Order: sequence, then structure tokens, then C-alpha cells
Amino acid sequence: MARIKPKQLLIQSKTKKSPTRISYSTIVTWNLIVVLVVLSLYATYSHWHHRPILETEMDLLRTEHVGRSEDSTKTSRPSYAIIDTAKGSITIEIFKEASADVVDRFVSLCKSNHFKGIPFRRVIKNFVIQGGDFDFNGAAQEWILKAKANGENALSPKHEAFMIGTTNNPNNKGFDIFITTAPIPNLNDKLVVFGRVIKGEDVVQEIEEVDTDEHYQPKTPIGILNIMLKREL
Repeated sequence: MARIKPKQLLIQSKTKKSPTRISYSTIVTWNLIVVLVVLSLYATYSHWHHRPILETEMDLLRTEHVGRSEDSTKTSRPSYAIIDTAKGSITIEIFKEASADVVDRFVSLCKSNHFKGIPFRRVIKNFVIQGGDFDFNGAAQEWILKAKANGENALSPKHEAFMIGTTNNPNNKGFDIFITTAPIPNLNDKLVVFGRVIKGEDVVQEIEEVDTDEHYQPKTPIGILNIMLKREL
């Protein structure tokens, strides 16, 4: 075998390709890419893993917010109304659990002095006294016949004497006030009760005793002078 001369070896070594070197910037770039991919995968996993918990917490917060809003609305309403009449004052306790639409409308009308000077249009002994915008249109006679019927209907607190309510009639654009003067059955479909008299029952009874005509209208006008709202007595 022929021996290669040193000069030829030197020439051959120069012609061989040296291994390619990876630059430092390339290594850093790839490391950053790997780190970003790992972080992205972790963030995606964490988001979907905790999403049911977050949704549950948000639902609870919404429920609490709605509950607090309803509670704050109820607590912001006045608890009492004082009806001043020519015969004296009648203090009404407004039920907290009464129809919100009815109570809010009553409160709004009181604040705008809507009831100031409105007369008691019907006074029916041992039944109701009525004031406000509504016209009976013959309904009073129908109620009286039912009230005098010898039924055995159980009476609820809504049917007791000295309860205050308004007509259960969505077509009535006004607002009438009824104060019962005796326990009356079958009123659920007639009145929306939203309070009760806690002081001034004697005034209610005095109004009940006024002389009326055949249509139950007082012969001597008597009405509401004003209604004042109060949070506390």
C-alpha cells in the first residue's frame, strides 16, 4: 500500500468540511419558543379546568346581587301611610310582601299628592268605604249580595275588617282605595290587599256611619285631605 505523503494529507484535511456550528441566538430562540408553547398549554388547561368553578361563582354572585336588589327595594319602601280625613287620621301599615306593582303605584301617587282632596265616593255600612278614582258601576250591589250570602267560606287575613286594598282590575287607569269595615268573603278576585289599619279604626267607623243615598254616596261630602308616607312611626 502506497504511503500518502504529508503534503497530500495536509491538502486532504483542508478539503474536508468542518461540522456546522449552531449559533447562540438560534438556541435562545428555540428555547423561548418551547417555553411559550408550554405556558400556552398550561394556560389553556388551567382555563378549562377552572371554568366550571368560575361559572358557579358568577352564578352565585348574580343571585346574591338580585336578592340584594329585591331586598333593598323592599326596605326602601315606606312601611306606613297616614291618611288624613275630615274625621281624623287613619294609620296604615303597608305589607312588605304585598304586590310590588300595587305598592309602588300607591307610593308614587302619594308622593305626587294624587289623593289630596279625593272624596270617599262610596260608604257601605258593615262592608267597605271607598275613595279614589274608580266608579263601582253597579259592582257594589253585587258585592253586598255576596257578602250577605250565608256561605261557609273560611276567612283569611285578607278578608278581615280594617284591611286596605285596591281594585283587582288591570283596565282601571285610576287608583281606588278600599278599607273593609267587616270580615268579607270572596274578595280575592275583587281586591288586591296591600295593608291594614293599625290606628284610627274609630275614624273608619265614624266615616262608615255617615248618611248616604241609595247609591251609597255620602250626602255630606267627606274625603281624603292628604296621605303622608313614613318609614317609621
